[in-house]
Amino acid sequence: MIKTLLIANRGEIACRIMRTAQAMGIRCVAVYSEADAEALHVRMADEAVLIGPAPAAESYLRSERILAAAAKTGADAIHPGYGFLSENADFAEACAAKGIIFVGPSAASIRAMGLKDRAKVLMEKAGVPVTPGYHGDNQEPDHLKDAAEAIGYPVLIKAVAGGGGKGMRKVERAADFLADLESCKREASKSFGDERVLIEKFITNPRHIEVQVFGDSRGRVVHMYERDCSLQRRHQKVIEEAPAPGMTPAVRTAMCSAAINAARAVDYVGAGTVEFIVDGSGPLSEDGFFFMEMNTRLQVEHPVTEMVTGLDLVELQLNVAAGGSVPEQDMIGLHGHAIEARLYAEDPINGFLPSIGALHRLSLPVDGAEERVETGVEEGGEVSLHYDPMIAKLVAHGETRRAAALRLAGMLDELVVWPVKTNAGFLRRAVLHPDFLDARLNTGFIETHLDALVPSALDLAGAGFAVLGALDLRPLLADLSDPFDVADGWRMNGAPRICHRFELDGALIDVSLAIEGDRLTVQAGGETLQLDGLEIEALDDGFLFEARCNGERVTAEFELMEQGYLVSSRGRTSFFALSHPDAAVDALEAGDSIKAPMPSKVLAVHVGAGDSVVKGQALVVLEAMKMEHALIAPRDGVIAEMRVEAGAQVAEGDILVLLRELDAAAA
Repeated sequence: MIKTLLIANRGEIACRIMRTAQAMGIRCVAVYSEADAEALHVRMADEAVLIGPAPAAESYLRSERILAAAAKTGADAIHPGYGFLSENADFAEACAAKGIIFVGPSAASIRAMGLKDRAKVLMEKAGVPVTPGYHGDNQEPDHLKDAAEAIGYPVLIKAVAGGGGKGMRKVERAADFLADLESCKREASKSFGDERVLIEKFITNPRHIEVQVFGDSRGRVVHMYERDCSLQRRHQKVIEEAPAPGMTPAVRTAMCSAAINAARAVDYVGAGTVEFIVDGSGPLSEDGFFFMEMNTRLQVEHPVTEMVTGLDLVELQLNVAAGGSVPEQDMIGLHGHAIEARLYAEDPINGFLPSIGALHRLSLPVDGAEERVETGVEEGGEVSLHYDPMIAKLVAHGETRRAAALRLAGMLDELVVWPVKTNAGFLRRAVLHPDFLDARLNTGFIETHLDALVPSALDLAGAGFAVLGALDLRPLLADLSDPFDVADGWRMNGAPRICHRFELDGALIDVSLAIEGDRLTVQAGGETLQLDGLEIEALDDGFLFEARCNGERVTAEFELMEQGYLVSSRGRTSFFALSHPDAAVDALEAGDSIKAPMPSKVLAVHVGAGDSVVKGQALVVLEAMKMEHALIAPRDGVIAEMRVEAGAQVAEGDILVLLRELDAAAA
């Protein structure tokens, strides 16, 4: 039995591991960087040890500091979570050398599956189907380009040591290959210390289905059914579910048997996931799936498996690490359907740019039998630029897939997050999209439906409620059709109309609200919304509004604040403030300056002063929250001034590039 467990991770997964371990009576030790001194996982722990500065490379990735913390606190086991050192064979080996239990597979198993090219060769020998591609040692760009042409476009470039969607690029045509290869190698080198890549045929209508496997030291390997992780953006999973829609008993047997064979081929012990790329052009078939990789760790999406099997995978990890056994296969049942959404600190309206800063307001749904929330932050905490931007995971269970999807949408409705922007509204639209509800899925789902999934920059329901709030709710306390009670907006021979200028999350917006009987018509930003059937419930610090908005029933939480109104509806929280008469938007530099959209590091500068550029051309590449972001030219022009160079750290709003019109430059 493990007595003291050190969790070599942070955030949501550290809290999740700690919750189970402490329930088992295990003493828990947290490690933390200087940026995480007040983090939730630190406060939950029985003991915590500082291991270095904020950057992960100087703290959470320093295995010697983590091992020193284990020695200092008397930890007899280390759980790596996911990411960081979770798939680092050297770290697993170092733990074993010091007599510390590594809660995960052996170093040999990690190494066998850690390099995608070697893993595919191993899987072929084990009889596991693999995707056609190039997995050779020759890494010369021209050779790789020739290999891609031989395979046939589109192809997928993948870092051999990759994971988590990093070091991956889909290439549609030969002309783009070398540039995408360079970017992929750079990201792979930074993320994994290994720039080598492999090339795979890109399946044009792919689904991503994975199998949860579990092995013990007695040689038994079982599966815990499959998960569908097809909804992805930039090769990173966004929504995951179990079981996979459209799965048949025959295909499940074939896929789960292949996953078990993969695990047995490397003598696997502990929790692991075998990932398959699946041909989604028609019904699932027994010969229509191919091995992609094996993740030799606990997955981010493991809660959906727990919800449909009733198992606690962390508890099972700890028991197996201490010498225990996995359950018999026929003891593992499958019940209902579960869907998980990853709540990220990012702004879909602005190209999914990371949103960084303090969480002044954070209200998440409450855990229940059918609802589960995993998080590592609290109200008053902070989303840091140094780490992954995930705020929480929301998981919903139902007897049917549709019931789970609707329950998850309801959970997203309840969220209040401010001023940090999130993808909650985007997630809500995704799980309610007709194609998602009908299980018409592939890994291009988000890209295909992006316009429908990204919320409008203006929430008209929120705007309408804000107008009502600005009037101190007077219209709601009287007959809305009585001009003497709504004197601010009454007009002869017309419906009463109330107009206000607001600041919506810092931008000016004019909102007009017309009142006819019990119907309110909101106009703003060239859009119109009709509200009727309005109901109001008083809260301690505001009101809960419910109305039909263009036929859809919508609820909104309206919170009165010192200088404005916080309105939360359909997964979005916006701040409305009455605008001062002299408020204006400074647009003097609009179109002429390219600014940093967030605090970040400059990875590459592709142009210099005097260079002519065309609209859409990449000018500067930034890195924030472990992701690359290219700043592109908003129009044709000439670089008037380049104010930054590669390696520089920039703050949000810093002007990086000055652009001038072509004619002006010529003059």
